[in-house]
Amino acid sequence: MQYRYLGRSGLRVSEICLGAMMFGGITDEAASRHIIADARDCGVNFIDTADMYNKGESERVVGRAIKGERDSWVLATKVGNPMDDGPNQSGMSRKWIREAVHGSLIRLGTDYIDVLYMHKADFNAPLEEMVLAFADLIHEGKIVYFAVSNFKAWRLAETVRLAQEAGIAGPVATQPLYNLVNREAEVEILPSAAYFGVGTVCYSPLARGILTGKYRQNVAPDSHSRAGRADPRMMEAEWRPESLQVASELAAYAESTGRKPSHFAQAWVMRNQLVTSTLVGPRTFEQWRDGIAALDCPWSADDEAFCDQLVSPGKGSSLGPVDPHHPIEGRITHW
Repeated sequence: MQYRYLGRSGLRVSEICLGAMMFGGITDEAASRHIIADARDCGVNFIDTADMYNKGESERVVGRAIKGERDSWVLATKVGNPMDDGPNQSGMSRKWIREAVHGSLIRLGTDYIDVLYMHKADFNAPLEEMVLAFADLIHEGKIVYFAVSNFKAWRLAETVRLAQEAGIAGPVATQPLYNLVNREAEVEILPSAAYFGVGTVCYSPLARGILTGKYRQNVAPDSHSRAGRADPRMMEAEWRPESLQVASELAAYAESTGRKPSHFAQAWVMRNQLVTSTLVGPRTFEQWRDGIAALDCPWSADDEAFCDQLVSPGKGSSLGPVDPHHPIEGRITHW
């Protein structure tokens, strides 16, 4: 396991970050704790959850699992998504950020959070308010670093500026969607993060399972799979004929060279020098072991060229609907 500095901070994190989105939900507590313990044995020191994952159960499971060695872990969680129906129980208000962090600390069973992400932007709320809330929490010792997730490059740049004005260090990381069928982060997000000294923790390296090669066009998915369960995020963001075609060609190439498609797809993300850490979010222990095994996947210039032919740099594989978590903001009509 390699460890890298997260942005310009002195914090070193493992090149794989254990994602806990399934924990406390479809992955029960016993299985979750088994995965967490094995990850620690493999040298992983970075774990990622969120307040809204399984209505707070993910945080509870993670908190109990790491309690005995809390200080050995870099613990990240997120705020911003709705936790209830109230008008101030989501978003980037100072009020909600403070309340949400208080709830996360209780569920996690800890008195500090190492990295607190803003899960996604509230497009109509002022960025300044978010940064000032994070500044308060840093000064109070409740969070050590703050970060952003699903932010456009211009919002990241403005967040850096506002942090300077507030007298705190800028965001330590940004968390973008990044995989072979979603390469848009290469255009602005990854270069801007590098310029501003912000770490990158990329999520969904396997496109929520599509790049494992287990799905086929015009073939009904296994009912136990994520696609078979009609996972909303997968249906919104990844389930496209073009992506399934890319996955089929990737699988054939990887297998012809003696590699598993899942290892190959994850290695593609990890080989980008602008990526600090790659999120692996398993549902089962077997999936977790498969994610760790990708560390040993060899890579060559021929592999890189093959991937560029499949999906052009900076592009996505699909002309399908835009992921609602990444809306296009550059057209506002008037009549």
